[in-house]
Amino acid sequence: MTVHETTSSPAGARGRTAKLTALWRREPVSFLSLVWIVLLAVLVIPPIVILIQMSFSDFAPNGAREGFTLSHYIALADKGFFTALLNSVIFSALATLLSLLIGGVLAWLVERTNSPFKGLAYLTAVVSLGTPYVLYVMSWLYILGRAGPLNSLYRAVTGETGVLFNVYSLSGMILIEGFLWSPLVFLLMSATFRMANAEMEEAARMNGASVVDTIWHVTLKLAWPAILALGLFVFIRNIESFEVPALVGIPGEVKVLTTDIYLSVKDFPPDLGHAASFSVIMLILVAVLLYFYGRISRHADRYASITGKGFRPRPFDLGPGRWIAGAIIIVDFVLVLALPVLALLWMALTPFVTQMRLSMVPNLTLENFSAVLRSPHYLDLAFNTLVVSVAAATGAIVITMVSGWLAARRKPMGGLVDQLTTMPLIFPGIVLGVALLELSLESPFPLYGTIWLIALAYLIRYLPYGMRYSYSGVLQIHRELEEASNVAGASIFQSLRMIVAPLLSPALMAGWLFIFLIASRELSIAVLLAGPRSQVIAVSMLDLWQNGQAGELSALGLLWTLLMVLVASAFRFVEKRQSASAFGGKP
Repeated sequence: MTVHETTSSPAGARGRTAKLTALWRREPVSFLSLVWIVLLAVLVIPPIVILIQMSFSDFAPNGAREGFTLSHYIALADKGFFTALLNSVIFSALATLLSLLIGGVLAWLVERTNSPFKGLAYLTAVVSLGTPYVLYVMSWLYILGRAGPLNSLYRAVTGETGVLFNVYSLSGMILIEGFLWSPLVFLLMSATFRMANAEMEEAARMNGASVVDTIWHVTLKLAWPAILALGLFVFIRNIESFEVPALVGIPGEVKVLTTDIYLSVKDFPPDLGHAASFSVIMLILVAVLLYFYGRISRHADRYASITGKGFRPRPFDLGPGRWIAGAIIIVDFVLVLALPVLALLWMALTPFVTQMRLSMVPNLTLENFSAVLRSPHYLDLAFNTLVVSVAAATGAIVITMVSGWLAARRKPMGGLVDQLTTMPLIFPGIVLGVALLELSLESPFPLYGTIWLIALAYLIRYLPYGMRYSYSGVLQIHRELEEASNVAGASIFQSLRMIVAPLLSPALMAGWLFIFLIASRELSIAVLLAGPRSQVIAVSMLDLWQNGQAGELSALGLLWTLLMVLVASAFRFVEKRQSASAFGGKP
């Protein structure tokens, strides 16, 4: 029996190798699909498996997993879990409504009316989205904090010694998170209103409907599927939010799911079972929400208003009311962009956090900027962040280029490739961080505490984003180009390298830049995975805030934001030249 096993094992291995070689030669696309399914499964399945195992495992004081237990799930029945869950739902729902209200009203004014100052609305959205979340939250903590301008003005006017608004509360979390997501809502809703057919609105107006009636009965009903899908998307992102709950909720003792997971991991000793059971609940919650998001998005075409007839969207003429609309845009600019930037500049230029007073102007200094630029520590942080972001963006785009091609061309097993590539959408950042933290401890490779573990986590998390760029780009490339290449004798891999990749390069470059920018400011993953020598900018910003170094943090954040704007502008310039080269136009 032993002789048979030892002789058959090499023979079996040779047989499997021969079958794979035959598949490679006979059906190279099927072979590529199989390889890609294995690669994607190795990336996205283990985090789910390890989370489930952790949630049912006892842990020794040294963190080693021991026997099976249900105690972590039984412990969820206490009031702490339900309080965190209720706070998460209230926080996410109300912040989503606020974002939809601000972004939706602004999008309608810009796209469907003759309001002035439209460019100001786009400037507000683009610059706000380019600001690291930690920096944006910190600016509002100063504005609404005890020493901030709001409460200082309140005390000066009323003579009171307290505060008008306690920012470290659930209300403060909702307000800041609502402001945080309103620029994205504006950009996405702008596309919806821009393409809305104005004929139905004009027909309603001709029949005597007022502007308000037309908006309520026509505009909103036509845009309802898009609004509902966007609202659900923002709600999911708010459920996963970490920056606002960590910076505002923890000091105010307002627990939500993400901060409960974070505090469980950071506790001593870490309560990994508790964190894992919370993570599994979050995973299920997000998966259910994404299911409904997909159903809503698929049925949105029932409300299409653009037909084969001549179509030209025409804006509402608000008459004198257009200046009221313009004032709303200016107020949004002041609240969402100008005030936060002014607060950051003030903190960066003052030697210590103080109230905004004219008497402090002579004390303004560039010392915080000088300290950041002189410090080799911040140079190391910038290097780590750039390496992690470049590695994650490059890896994600390379993988999703092939995944997008296999899925869009409906190649063998292309549907499974698509599902595996988009599966990381169910992972909140903090949950993926918990899973990869445990995997790195059990891995035979020395990944724990390295920048490569963070890069791997970012790559997994942002695969779905790269997939959308690649998939959409492949759909724009006609099959006949690949077929002509195959007829000319090129292999499938030569066609991918010489035909598909060059034509897809504009979409790939846009996807690379998007992933690079969001990875460079990601906090929820890095805060769990970063070690002493693998710190990144976002984690350093959190540490600076917790240590009371608001001035240095503001200077670092403003310099980093400026660097990202320069990188994005340069990359955009190269992208335009590459697009012109690929399609034969002028750069």
